[in-house]
Amino acid sequence: MGEQLMNAEELKKSLAVMAEAMAAMIGNPEEAAIIGIRTRGAIIAQRVHKILALEREWMLPVGILDITLYRDDLSQLASHPLVRKTQLDFDVTGKLILLIDDVIYTGRTIRSAIDEIIDFGRPKAIRLGVLVDRGGREYPIQPDYAALTVQTNADHVVKVLLNEIDSDEKVILTPRPTLPPSLDPEI
Repeated sequence: MGEQLMNAEELKKSLAVMAEAMAAMIGNPEEAAIIGIRTRGAIIAQRVHKILALEREWMLPVGILDITLYRDDLSQLASHPLVRKTQLDFDVTGKLILLIDDVIYTGRTIRSAIDEIIDFGRPKAIRLGVLVDRGGREYPIQPDYAALTVQTNADHVVKVLLNEIDSDEKVILTPRPTLPPSLDPEI
């Protein structure tokens, strides 16, 4: 099934450390918000939000981005890609945005997320937190915080498994499946 990079307990601890690292980037919590990139980034953002609410009593606004329509490879995905709702029930203008995703690789997803956020307003700043940085950038985008850094190549996939979706909790490195792009769930 692949090489395990984090087990459930390590993942839980990494999220707690990530929440504290992201909190350290915030000056005034009244001027901050959390946004997660759908799907696993949104779940991680919800968990970070919960940790900050319990540990610091911060009730930051939290939103979810679906970046599908902002992708630069939309025409290569499928003839009818699945587009889900972006949920931002707050004004991003003037806010410090904590942008959260599960894995960063090329930087294309993050570029798409930033484009979408800016369409909603002009944030004061955007700080990026990821669970795994797997290297391999195509754009000059770097996370402000990464719980784990591993060097991979295009022949591999880093999968973050979360109970809410996968009924399992771990991070694994697997060989990339040889599927056509329209069927590959990692693209």
